[in-house]
Amino acid sequence: MSEIFSRNELFWGAEFQKVLLNKHVAVFGLGGVGGYCAEALARAGIGNLTIVDFDSVSESNINRQIVALNSTIGQKKTKLFKNRLKDINPNINLNIIDDFYNGNDEILDCNLDFAADAIDTLRAKISLLESCVNKSIPIISSLGAGNRIDPTKLYICDLSEIENKNAPFVSNCIYQLKKLGIEKGITVVASREKPFSLEKINSKEIIETKSGEKIEFNKITPASTPFVASCAGIFMASFIVNKFIEESKKC
Repeated sequence: MSEIFSRNELFWGAEFQKVLLNKHVAVFGLGGVGGYCAEALARAGIGNLTIVDFDSVSESNINRQIVALNSTIGQKKTKLFKNRLKDINPNINLNIIDDFYNGNDEILDCNLDFAADAIDTLRAKISLLESCVNKSIPIISSLGAGNRIDPTKLYICDLSEIENKNAPFVSNCIYQLKKLGIEKGITVVASREKPFSLEKINSKEIIETKSGEKIEFNKITPASTPFVASCAGIFMASFIVNKFIEESKKC
């Protein structure tokens, strides 16, 4: 196993590589952002990874999602990532949640060291962020990958420091969190780029969870390029590992 992570160790050392082996991170959403985040964490050597997604690969995912290929259309994303991440690190411990996250907090009661939020539905996103704040679980959230083309406009900041608060999805998240009394203390990946889409596509979507609950919501399909979501996911993974480095230096 040491050879797999030998280039990592040239940067942060063999002892910290052992620290990563004992870390547990959860990635919520395995689309364009979350998929790259999960893969980067596995390649960094995170030893325990929980991945959460209910969806299957569709043809429209192929332009930006790492497991989306013509050969994988219709297959469950969690299954594809299970095989892919095990192929990267056969010894990684995977907790697979093939379900829609809807405030099912038992996922958060498993000694998480960090969570990565790549959920693209507002209600589920706010529920996750609220739960992590209440449980004091460090989390980084993606707030700026859709309707954009320039990954150099991405940046990481606290929720209270977002520069472009007028982007619709961002402003909705801020508003909903403010109603819950949360105005700071959540790290986000945001974008300075003004969101753009040639067409606004709205649709009704109904999802049935594993418990049989049916959830209906309005879905706004964003424009998505191959460039921004992947970089946002890698930003998230890098931030998480850097936080672990900071912690290890304090010990």
